[in-house]
Amino acid sequence: MQKGLLKTIVSKQQGEKHALLNLPYIERAKAEHGKKWLSSPLIKVVLGPRRAGKSVFSLMLLKDKEFAYFNFDDPALVGEKLDLYEFMDELHARYGDTKYVLFDEIQNLPGWEMFANRLHRQGYNVVLTGSNANLLSMELATHLTGRHFPIEILPFNFSEFLKARNLIVDSEFATLPQKHSELLKLMEEYLVNGGFPEVVLKNQRPFGYLDILFEAILFKDVVKRHRVRFSEQIDQLGSYVINNVSGRYSARRMAHVLKFKSDVTLERYLSYLTEAYVLFSLSSYSVKAGERLKSPKKIYVVDNGFVSAKAIQHSPDKGKLMENLVFTEFVKRGVKPNRELFYYKTRNDREVDFVVKRGIEVSELVQVSYETINSDVEQREAKALCEAGEELKVKKLTLITWDEKREVKKNGTVIQFIPLWEWLLLPPDAPPSFRVP
Repeated sequence: MQKGLLKTIVSKQQGEKHALLNLPYIERAKAEHGKKWLSSPLIKVVLGPRRAGKSVFSLMLLKDKEFAYFNFDDPALVGEKLDLYEFMDELHARYGDTKYVLFDEIQNLPGWEMFANRLHRQGYNVVLTGSNANLLSMELATHLTGRHFPIEILPFNFSEFLKARNLIVDSEFATLPQKHSELLKLMEEYLVNGGFPEVVLKNQRPFGYLDILFEAILFKDVVKRHRVRFSEQIDQLGSYVINNVSGRYSARRMAHVLKFKSDVTLERYLSYLTEAYVLFSLSSYSVKAGERLKSPKKIYVVDNGFVSAKAIQHSPDKGKLMENLVFTEFVKRGVKPNRELFYYKTRNDREVDFVVKRGIEVSELVQVSYETINSDVEQREAKALCEAGEELKVKKLTLITWDEKREVKKNGTVIQFIPLWEWLLLPPDAPPSFRVP
């Protein structure tokens, strides 16, 4: 790369850094967590989907420090080969002799892990962001074992969404009809439009913006990165996933429907979409690993806004959206799918949406229902929970409703009915008796 071009890019990005630092900022739930680790010599790796707020989160983490910044997703870098020694000289010429560096979308730099490792050995405090979970985790495990700390940033959770709307929820929202109505209206907006910062902060409908973002992720993080020859198959797969969110699937059947040559190819493509933070797969719970592998999986999408932007149906299936939202909230709280989170089918083929595991024990069963809880719905959902609770020896049973709160006793078992908005505002690991003050 010509030195003049490098100087121009570094200078331009310095201006972008200052512009980003001066934007209005919604503090993220993981901000305090990140600040605790900032002074650590470990390499901080901020992971998540494109446009979820990783860059701004990282910039704000470092805002009280003198630090160098560079974004490796700059279009001006396409086709250019970077001399990393010249690159560091140019950064120091622009930012001074700082030891704090923030590198955005680091996965676009070939051999980045060796470069980061070298800076770490030289005493730099390194913060990296990346949009490819598996690529980064494999390279980090190989080259940075024990020397890095991951922080996952996904689209806004409900608490962050309410901050963006300047709304503080207190006890009045549960008791005053006008305030409660306002909260439910915001809850529905969040349910349908999702939590991507650009959508929330600029009141954009997901149509258009998220449609384009979804296509960009498929092209940049899947087709281009993995050199996928049949890009139309990735597009078809992405559309299929969006239109079957919260549903069960088997790789063999999906491969047949989408006319893939083999289910092995389809599973590889699914892994690309998972790496790019588009989708998650959830296994059925069983103590036997073989049964978990054989059972159909359920599919979830990183943000409901993608579903609203890309789904074919004219009106959204709010039951599916609500289940997807509960799943993504578990992930945002750090619950690991297929290690700490599963779904479950009882011996009588009744499905429970979520099995939560803590350590070696199943700690909670969670069912999600958007429908008005009438006697038939209550009996159906409660029966599934009670059956699963008995089979798995679990006492904590939760039914997340749209807006109903009470306790139901069935054969000596207590089921907690809790409104979605209240559950989303619970602190992690809150006991069943916790309520928003």
